[in-house]
Amino acid sequence: MALNYIWIAFFLTGFLVAAGKLIFTGDTGIFNDLVNAVFTNAKTGFEISLGLTGALTLWMGLLRIGEKGGVVAILGRAIGPLFQRLFPDLPKGHPAYGSIVLNLSSTMLGLDNAATPIGLKAMKEMQEDNPEKDTASNAQIMFLVMNTAGFTIIPVSIIVYRMQLGAANPADIFIPILISTFAALVTGMISVAIIQKINLFDRVILAYIGGLTAIIAGMVFYFSRLPKEEISAISTFAANFILIVVIISFIVLATIKKVNVYDAFVEGAKEGFNIAVKIIPFLVAILVAIGVFRASGAMDFLIASVASLFQWMGLDTRFTGALPVALMKPLSGSGARGLMVDAMATHGADSFIGRLACTMQGATDTTFYIIAVYFGSVGIKNTRYSVGCGLLADFAGLLTAILTGYLFFG
Repeated sequence: MALNYIWIAFFLTGFLVAAGKLIFTGDTGIFNDLVNAVFTNAKTGFEISLGLTGALTLWMGLLRIGEKGGVVAILGRAIGPLFQRLFPDLPKGHPAYGSIVLNLSSTMLGLDNAATPIGLKAMKEMQEDNPEKDTASNAQIMFLVMNTAGFTIIPVSIIVYRMQLGAANPADIFIPILISTFAALVTGMISVAIIQKINLFDRVILAYIGGLTAIIAGMVFYFSRLPKEEISAISTFAANFILIVVIISFIVLATIKKVNVYDAFVEGAKEGFNIAVKIIPFLVAILVAIGVFRASGAMDFLIASVASLFQWMGLDTRFTGALPVALMKPLSGSGARGLMVDAMATHGADSFIGRLACTMQGATDTTFYIIAVYFGSVGIKNTRYSVGCGLLADFAGLLTAILTGYLFFG
């Protein structure tokens, strides 16, 4: 529903701005620009979607190998002790623990299609022990806010889009996204824990959060001391090396478990092909609406207005070109993805704005969509403080995305 209103808003705003230009400036060519934008962006959306087929088929095949090789289960065992402390209201051995771990592990690996049904199952299992059926329980809020952070180890879809749009090193946003999405996750977890009076100084919690924070801080410290010309080269090498190691690990683990690796790859690849085909109408629709919005001059006016504010504050304003992605992300994942693609198509996949838009897209998840789907699936109407904590996590992730953008690409 949110995407419906956003889509209409893009079209109507674009039309009204164009009409205003015609009336006040006599620009008779503005509607010609709108029509050209409609057909040009429709063609662009189709070509991008078609080009995604090969890369998405490859990645989904590899991820299916990892899934069957037990990577999700390994991640589950690794983070299980932390979750037992973050969900103190759930009895030990509660069936929701397994679903929670599997859901967040799947999200980390970019297995969105697997993560959502498992997440809905976890929400249903927690709802069975919820004394107030129309009000979100503490455990449900913690789980939902962790989902809105969207902590992802492998940002598959963003790398694929960058490949299709001609990025020289599509994985160069890997480390900036990892840092940004981790900031969102930790901020969301801590904000909920403070409200729920969870002991953040528990040894297990400190070990997990402190250890991961130290690793992330070490990465930032290391890259901040490098000359600007070396940062991109080293981060790209590190990202590509990590991805190759992950792929090899998937294959080795699957082989050890005597999984038919080829069949597993084909099974996942078929799903990847279907996803690529299904994306076509959605991407075409949102890019056409964005094209009208941009061709009318409304996008330039919005960015210029925000840039003027930050310029008045004495700040660098280059990041404002990617801000539409940040503003859209909490409302619509599809809308934000369309704006990310538009930023790369307009400014270049390897431009500062193009890379920053990708980092913002991966920094957090779609808060309002997740709240609507997850809480709606179990009939919860009173979401309590989940929206506030979710948006705080979004803010932390997006702010970190801007900072890492300047560090790595600025």
